[in-house]
Amino acid sequence: MLLRIREQNEALKKEKMHLADSLADIAHQLRTPLTSANLILSLLEKDPDEKERRAFVRETEELLVRMDWLLTSLLKLSRLDAGVVVFQKEPVDGYDLINAALRPLLIPMELHGIVVQTDVRKSVPSKSASSQPDSPVVIQGDSGWLAEAVQNILKNCIESIGDNGKIEIGLTDTVLFTEISIHDSGPGFESAELPRIFDRFYSGKSTGSTGRAGYGIGLALCRMIILRQGGTVTAKNHPQGGAVFVIRFPK
Repeated sequence: MLLRIREQNEALKKEKMHLADSLADIAHQLRTPLTSANLILSLLEKDPDEKERRAFVRETEELLVRMDWLLTSLLKLSRLDAGVVVFQKEPVDGYDLINAALRPLLIPMELHGIVVQTDVRKSVPSKSASSQPDSPVVIQGDSGWLAEAVQNILKNCIESIGDNGKIEIGLTDTVLFTEISIHDSGPGFESAELPRIFDRFYSGKSTGSTGRAGYGIGLALCRMIILRQGGTVTAKNHPQGGAVFVIRFPK
């Protein structure tokens, strides 16, 4: 009984320390864009040049958008941590899923000259002669949350590759699993980064030509969504250069 009480006390201490560290990380993540916004607003007040004032306003708007995304992602993480999210189990067309994840990112990709190429491969044998060879690749899961997970990977790729890059998305269906692979033309990962890519609040060094470090939220949220729906997600360097993310759902 004493041993069980000691173990529970140790677990509570670790949980308390983890909560304190998480709150400190969240405060730091929010303080950085807030400080930048306050600095820009003070410069905006003193700068008489109309062109520079417009540039400051655009930069402030971008900071607010990123803060809004950060807060929304943190709320989603907290809901997943609390176990209040109920994932739907329904057939999802893999090609529609990829398009849904890409749709909000099409304008930013066009502005940065990023090209996207999608390749669908199906190697599941037909059950009958009447089966359609171009039947959809189906994933069992929650379409909204799955699109969120794929979109977070795509956002990471966009920030990594910068201007005039390329993203290749592969959709593969086999008798064992359904796989979504995302390969970007960025600098890839440093070997020391790979074990921590999906850690919460870990922002890697591979920011590409955008010069921006991430918040360390998107990929952590992606992993949690995928794992909770029975899948796996991994990241590695591609032999031909760049990073490649692989999402798999076993049959």
